[in-house]
Amino acid sequence: MIPIKRWVKEWVPSLAIAVIISFSVNTYIAQGMTIPSGSMLPTIQLNDKVLVEKLVHWTPFQFGDIVVFYPPLPGQENVRFIKRLIGLPGDTIEVKNGVLIRNGQQVDEPYVKEKMNYTFGPVTVPEGKYLFLGDNRNDSLDSHLWPTPFVDKSQIIGKALFRYYPLTHAGELN
Repeated sequence: MIPIKRWVKEWVPSLAIAVIISFSVNTYIAQGMTIPSGSMLPTIQLNDKVLVEKLVHWTPFQFGDIVVFYPPLPGQENVRFIKRLIGLPGDTIEVKNGVLIRNGQQVDEPYVKEKMNYTFGPVTVPEGKYLFLGDNRNDSLDSHLWPTPFVDKSQIIGKALFRYYPLTHAGELN
């Protein structure tokens, strides 16, 4: 039997380093998250698990990215939302006749569950802000329903890159 002192001397430093590395990665680099709602159907299913890259300052966000953020909703400031990035700073966004119009051009969105049954905008996204819509547009609490439709960059947690569970649907998110 290994004496306690020897065991502590051998294992505690390794365990401490593992905990520190795990905490650092989870806090600053990437984190696994479970999807709590159906707002991104059919792209992401309820209870899917996704890997979110959290290097926001170095991430070049683009139209169509799937992003995790804190919404500008009273009472929901600490709730994480996941939606599709629709409006970048300077973009003008409108939903009319069931289609998305971005900067005056109709956008083809094959990932949208069904044609939108509402109108929205036009709104121009301010500098340092973003506009998000769920893929399940008619059943998603997103920018078109919020009192202020824009999310400040400081409220972005990261970009969802990869679904890792369930294994039968594992892969890159588009």
